[in-house]
Amino acid sequence: MSNKVIFVVLDGLNYQVAQNCMGYLSAFMDSQQATTYQISSELPSLSRPLYECLLTGEAPVHSGIVNNQVRRLSFNSSVFSLAAQAGLTTAAAAYHWVSELYNSSPYNQQKDRVCNDKSLNIQHGMFYHLDHYPDTILFADAEHLRQTYQPDFLLIHPMNIDDAGHRFGLDSPEYRNSARQADIILSDYLPTWIEEGYQVVITSDHGMNNDKTHGGTLKEERAVPLFLLGTQFSQKSVDVKQTQICGLLCQLLGLDEHQKSYHPALLKQG
Repeated sequence: MSNKVIFVVLDGLNYQVAQNCMGYLSAFMDSQQATTYQISSELPSLSRPLYECLLTGEAPVHSGIVNNQVRRLSFNSSVFSLAAQAGLTTAAAAYHWVSELYNSSPYNQQKDRVCNDKSLNIQHGMFYHLDHYPDTILFADAEHLRQTYQPDFLLIHPMNIDDAGHRFGLDSPEYRNSARQADIILSDYLPTWIEEGYQVVITSDHGMNNDKTHGGTLKEERAVPLFLLGTQFSQKSVDVKQTQICGLLCQLLGLDEHQKSYHPALLKQG
């Protein structure tokens, strides 16, 4: 099985807020065109460690990326590196920490913000370094990459939900409205992606708490959504671990030698 895959990481999105505020994605659920799962983020529930978890399948205690200040390239094989080695095309519109993990570290905004280099793990990239970089522009960046380079694997990683959470906290209209805005933006793109046959995986790295932060063990910090949209998903009810998302992405891409853990029941058989 081989498909083109779009992986959307809505940074800082709490599971319950996603359920309550994202009406467009919920409509896919109601019409049985998508499946949603509640997953628990690995610990610590911090961004850079969980980017590494999502993209390599390694929990922070094993990856060594244990806080946001660990500033180096990943030591692990990732969806990007495995796809590139298999001759697939990779792209990302993402926060600059993703570039630091898989392309070049430390990040140099003049040199690294836009990349087009087949020798890199992320061959085509548009990166940003301001947490309030507008999600509307970030999705437009991603769509430019998709239309221009036709990547087999595209990561889209907006930051405005997390930014609102850090400024206003979990139980705030600003945080909830940032999730609603992301849902509206997705409604502009998902129909085209689905019509063109993409398998779309939407999740988050971590949630948020009322202290305007995250990193601990509270359910609101760890509970995040996983939405699966596409023809290859089984729509079965199963328990999914955050460490299994990398393997799911690799399986969708047809990277048969990936050796990453994934849940087979998430995919149609045969």
